[in-house]
Amino acid sequence: MNKQHNTKLENDLLLRKRAEAFIPGGMWGHMSVKKLPFGYPQFFSKAKDSRIWDLDGNCYIDFMCGYGPNILGYNNADVDQAVNEQRKKLDLGNGPSALVVDLAEKITTLVDSADWALFAKNGTDATTTCLTISRAATGKKKILVAKGSYHGSAPWCTPVATGVVEEDISNLIFFEYNDSASLEDAEKKAGADLAGIILTAFRHDVRKDQELPKKIFLQKAREICDKKNAVLILDDVRAGFRLNRSGSWFDYGVKPDLTAFSKAIGNGYPLSAVVGVDKLKQAASEIYVTGSFWCNATSMAASLKTLSIIEEIDVVAHISYLGNKLRTGIDQIANNFGVEISQSGPSQMPLILFEQDSDFSKGSKFVQYLLNKGVYFHPWHNMFLSLAHTAEDVDMTLDAVEYGMKKISQEF
Repeated sequence: MNKQHNTKLENDLLLRKRAEAFIPGGMWGHMSVKKLPFGYPQFFSKAKDSRIWDLDGNCYIDFMCGYGPNILGYNNADVDQAVNEQRKKLDLGNGPSALVVDLAEKITTLVDSADWALFAKNGTDATTTCLTISRAATGKKKILVAKGSYHGSAPWCTPVATGVVEEDISNLIFFEYNDSASLEDAEKKAGADLAGIILTAFRHDVRKDQELPKKIFLQKAREICDKKNAVLILDDVRAGFRLNRSGSWFDYGVKPDLTAFSKAIGNGYPLSAVVGVDKLKQAASEIYVTGSFWCNATSMAASLKTLSIIEEIDVVAHISYLGNKLRTGIDQIANNFGVEISQSGPSQMPLILFEQDSDFSKGSKFVQYLLNKGVYFHPWHNMFLSLAHTAEDVDMTLDAVEYGMKKISQEF
């Protein structure tokens, strides 16, 4: 059984008080723990492989991987060495290092739908650039977007309406993910002004079961774009390189025109990419997108090494195997205690929800019990496995799950 943790988080709570004085809300965005049940540390002190430590010395087997970027594990030695060697030469200059060309070549070789590449910093940069290229290429305005899908935090896609004005979203038309009829209705509303369709790799909305895309749905999106000379955009920011190293839709046989990557592309170093097919290369060369730090060389060194490792080692197979081992074990434990749960989405990006738990009271208690045993799960966001996770990690996690499920079966 896992060691009991210090759940008082004294040092973490002290730093939160300081943060409240100088940072709006104490923390912003998706990393704020204010909406999570008590027990989640806000701040961390170090991380290595599949482990992360909080300010109070508690160590966790981490199934969030920094919300996805650390596909090889925290502080991968090979990636860090490549970064440190590049830092000694040049990180940020008046122009990029030669690595920008090396990386563009690497990613276009690796990703099936990539004939060219440009780079930015965050997923929002990449998805927004995809919309800009689509409109530049087509001369049209309307973008079809699935309801509830997360594409970033810019005004056009933020999930929080505060500060957003009607004009920010006036050229978006919404439809239901995986619903071909809903997509066709949205196409009709766009009329002759359809610039593109943007879709996540699979449906990974928070607080609900995940859905893998139906092949017929992806084919319908491709058909609509071909018919209307519109652009099919794959937002692969979250799933990229975890489902298939050639692109998340490769196994479906549906080729996007543009793909947005970030998260796993640099194993924790800040980088995003837009890749596309040849017919959009001219439009991509004519738009103006840039940023002071978009071409820093250390992140590109990190990405080159990360993608090389993904090429050399079957990372997808490793995390799929461990994800299936974890999923099977959780199902067996839940069944043994008579607890009804749902596990959805790809096993390497697991989501566990409890039945009859609309207020997430069961899920919240469950993850608190796991935190007490040194396992970091999320109550309503999909999680992530990495190359650094081991079968022993999963076994230790299942010990904690057994403890948590027993508690849930007794309390609800």
